[in-house]
Amino acid sequence: MPKLCYISSTMRFMFLFLLLSGGLMAQRSTVTDTTFYSNLLHRAQHVSVYKPAGYVTGKDSLPVLYLLHGMGDNHTGWLRLGRLQQVADSCISNGSMKPCIIVMPDAGLTYYLNSKDGNTPYEDYFMHELIPALEKRYACKTGKQNRVISGLSMGGFGCLLYAMHHPDMFSACYAMSPGIRNDEDIKRMSLVEFKRRYSTALGTIHEKDERITPWWHENSILYLAEHMPEVQKKQVRYYIDCGDDDPLSKGSALLHIIMQQQQIPHEYRVKNGAHTWEYWQEALPTALKFLTADFR
Repeated sequence: MPKLCYISSTMRFMFLFLLLSGGLMAQRSTVTDTTFYSNLLHRAQHVSVYKPAGYVTGKDSLPVLYLLHGMGDNHTGWLRLGRLQQVADSCISNGSMKPCIIVMPDAGLTYYLNSKDGNTPYEDYFMHELIPALEKRYACKTGKQNRVISGLSMGGFGCLLYAMHHPDMFSACYAMSPGIRNDEDIKRMSLVEFKRRYSTALGTIHEKDERITPWWHENSILYLAEHMPEVQKKQVRYYIDCGDDDPLSKGSALLHIIMQQQQIPHEYRVKNGAHTWEYWQEALPTALKFLTADFR
């Protein structure tokens, strides 16, 4: 009899241990690498998706943060170099950010633009294919108040572009070291550099081609800010963050000045640092706090 009781107690202990272990496992955040086939781009697109601890498909839905990578990187950049999973876990744990799903798409060298020739309509893919597909596959809260967007460098340009083109889709935008250039910078850029950055969006580029065109203005952050309709100015919460040693700091400063002149509410910070992952890692907790502040 005592032997049977001993075995029963051991089994109860093991059951409790397994139950608690499973509970702890379920409380860990997860990251998945998934693909969506795009009919607009005619190819499969990779996307990394961060799901916070406690996320269960089919249960309570969560708001979504879209986090965009920089030039030369892909959907894994924020995870490999930005330590996104560890930083988000820590920020949720200490209460500085609210839990959300974080989506990191792969944009290649598109600059997140619809190409001028229409062959690579990345912005249309993002808005009309990616977002609906994600909201169908994952437990995402829908509506503008449940979507925010951020990114670094090329992704900083992209998040500003999407917030300005689609203020009905996003409630907040945090741009880190955004790749903003004024018209004079674009005109002075060498042909080699211009091709390297914009050939996917512009197609074949020649030395004597006019660079400042109506298409350019439609996708210029500075032009869009300067000509923002009055009704749009308070639709999105903006935060611009750039290092003082960053070669792109001029563009951020110009955007800040234009936003001040146009009375577009925004936060603007210049901190010690350059165009580096060290800077973006340090900026990430601030971004996560700002972006999720209005989530319920």
